[in-house]
Amino acid sequence: MASILLGVTGGIAAYKACEVLRLFDKAGHRVRVVMTRMATEFVGPLTFETLSKGAVLTDAQPLGENGSILHIDYADQADIFVIAPCTANVIAKLAQGMADDALSTTALAFTGPVLIAPAMNVNMWNSASVRENLDILRTRGVHVVEPSSGDLACGWVGEGRLAEPAEVVSAALKVLDPYKDLARLRVLVSAGPTQEKIDPVRYIANRSSGKMGYALAEAARDRGASVTLVSGPVALSKPDGVSVVNVESATQMKRAMEEALDNADVVIMSAAVADYRVETAAEHKIKKGRETMQISLVRNDDILAALGQSKRADQVLIGFAAETHDVVAYGQDKLKRKKADLFVANDVSRPDIGFSSDENEVHLLFADGRVVKIDKAPKRRIADAILDAAKELHRLNAAAKLSA
Repeated sequence: MASILLGVTGGIAAYKACEVLRLFDKAGHRVRVVMTRMATEFVGPLTFETLSKGAVLTDAQPLGENGSILHIDYADQADIFVIAPCTANVIAKLAQGMADDALSTTALAFTGPVLIAPAMNVNMWNSASVRENLDILRTRGVHVVEPSSGDLACGWVGEGRLAEPAEVVSAALKVLDPYKDLARLRVLVSAGPTQEKIDPVRYIANRSSGKMGYALAEAARDRGASVTLVSGPVALSKPDGVSVVNVESATQMKRAMEEALDNADVVIMSAAVADYRVETAAEHKIKKGRETMQISLVRNDDILAALGQSKRADQVLIGFAAETHDVVAYGQDKLKRKKADLFVANDVSRPDIGFSSDENEVHLLFADGRVVKIDKAPKRRIADAILDAAKELHRLNAAAKLSA
């Protein structure tokens, strides 16, 4: 998780900074915001305070609790300073080292990487002074996300539109290039629900969205791991740089997980697998007839238990316990019975962290009896916490195998 300092300057594109913040937050990063006075005329600080869940630094609020100097605190605690949108005026201030407001003072105090996303009228963008100031900044190592071309707020058409928020965020994360601490690990993740066929048009399933499993796959990829994702049917885009195996039923998922097991160092079984399947699925659509209908169900194989029986001593096996009450107790029971190294227990009855939510709150249940609570946070941030635990468990398992 990186600490992002987001600077917002006074232009019509200031509203797009809200989406930049949201995308950083969704990716699991902490965001703090500093605004110019003119920026607050376009978007109120309360909007950014709500989105970032923290105080916004403006000219009107230079001091924090206990008299701390906020622009120094914000600069010291950030990993990167992203200014989006960045006006021609602020580009000039940065180039000349001016410090006459909260944003420019914070920028002068910041010693890490700076990325700016300019936004202005096409003639301003092409002016000699703006170009010279950008050249100065580039020679100092400032990263620039070039504006795009199109209709401008002033009525002109041409270069000067703020780059898309996703492009700004992607560029910032590339600059950060986080330490690839999982570069030597092969991670196998299952995600989503399974669908158990009743007839050609009906099936039994559950409400799993797959968001937690996909967040795990993306986080592991970003930390350098080689990732295989076995996914049930979900409405999520395939993650770039991840090998995806699509399945439908529990039987198909079990086969896919077992085939990939030998090549995995860490196995994370986050899928919500159906416990039962239809004993004999109908070959053709079942027609409506009697007032009641009985369907005979048979139990599916327990995939996690089977993996627990088959895994090597140096492999890490992580399961999920999606419960509606007594979350920790049920999770600890499953941990013992299924021979896992770690169980992630969460309360799916809560609408704010249940199925389809972008956030989660979990308890990490370790085989040695430890219980670590991870407070409510974006699922990407939860994913990184789980991967931190997986990395340490793999180190311990590998060391134990060598000494055996």
